[in-house]
Amino acid sequence: MAKNEEQDQTIIDEQAAEHADGRIAELTADMQRQRADFENYRKRVELEKDAIRESSKAATIVKLLPVIDNIDRAVAHMPEELQDNNWAQGIAGLTKQLDKVVKDFGLERIDASAGIAFDPHYHEAVMFDETAEGDQEVIAEELQTGYTLNGDVVRPSMVKVTKQ
Repeated sequence: MAKNEEQDQTIIDEQAAEHADGRIAELTADMQRQRADFENYRKRVELEKDAIRESSKAATIVKLLPVIDNIDRAVAHMPEELQDNNWAQGIAGLTKQLDKVVKDFGLERIDASAGIAFDPHYHEAVMFDETAEGDQEVIAEELQTGYTLNGDVVRPSMVKVTKQ
């Protein structure tokens, strides 16, 4: 009888070991899925944080654009008698410093020089020279500076368009 009991116990031990191995495999697979789910969650949260950071930066810069425009206009229309004034030149120098700071944020001016081809992705035509003749639309004059932020247009250049 002892031999039968030993055989029975061996069978029970083998079944318990198989069950334990199966349970270990099941728990390991669950843990791997949980780890993968957490890794995906972590990556998604990082992407969302980056998107919020970029969105906040863009919103802040867009609010600064009118200030930049006003400074540019003030420097462009500086009275002739102040051209040699040190204080006025210092104020004009602020525009260079401001341009450098906003460029570090990824803000760049859109080229809307007279004579370049009109591109509706970057330029907004607010005036059109109806009397001009030609087959290509080009910029005649930039009325308001446009900007890109990290390659995306945040404000198109307002331009007067003519034909050549």
